[in-house]
Amino acid sequence: MDKKYNISTLLDFYGDMLTERQRTAAELYYNEDLSLSEIAEEIGISRQGVRAALVKSEEILIGFESKLGLAQRFYKAKKNVDTLLEYAEKVRAQSEKTGDERLGMIARDIIMLTSKIEKDIG
Repeated sequence: MDKKYNISTLLDFYGDMLTERQRTAAELYYNEDLSLSEIAEEIGISRQGVRAALVKSEEILIGFESKLGLAQRFYKAKKNVDTLLEYAEKVRAQSEKTGDERLGMIARDIIMLTSKIEKDIG
C-alpha cells in the first residue's frame, strides 16, 4: 500500500491522538497534498518544524496501529462483509432461478444484516 494512503488511513483512525499541530500538518500533507513549505506558511512554523511534526506523527500513527490494529481489523471486516454480500446475491439469483422463496428470504435477511454491519463499522 502507498505510504501516503496508509498514513492518511491511519489519520482517520488515530488522528485524534496527535497534537493539534501534528494532526494539522499530517492532514494538510497526506490528505490535501500540500508541500512542506505550503504547510509551514499555513500553520506558521518552519519547514523543518513541519517535517519534524510529520515524522513524529507517522511514528505515533504507525505505533498505534501496530499495537491496536484497528485499521487492519476494519478492512478485514469490510472485505468479509463484501464477500458475504456477494454470496447473498448468488443465493438471491439462485432463488429467482429455481423459484425457491425460502432461499430468497434468506438472501434478503443476509443482505439486511450485512447492511447493519456496514453501518456499525462505518
